[in-house]
Amino acid sequence: MGRFVNSAFPGAVALVIAGAASAQANCANRDQVIDRLMSKFGESRQSIGLAPNNGVFEVFASPETGTWTIVVTQPNGMSCLIASGQAFETLAELGVTKGEDA
Repeated sequence: MGRFVNSAFPGAVALVIAGAASAQANCANRDQVIDRLMSKFGESRQSIGLAPNNGVFEVFASPETGTWTIVVTQPNGMSCLIASGQAFETLAELGVTKGEDA
């Protein structure tokens, strides 16, 4: 399984989420995908969310190397690589209360 890199990130995400399991070249069983991200790239899950059609949208990254990968997993357990890249950083931004200046 290779890593999918796409500079047109927003379009790629919309396309793959709409028909996530159709891009079989970048898809595999979730356990296999996670194992590969952890063992080969040292990436662990950094965030998670619900995608359309009850898919799970996850960002994996390595704070040590800065590599990152976005994965969408469908309810059937098939996970597809959406995008990957370098220079991942975790942000600790403070929220702004409504009515206060930013």
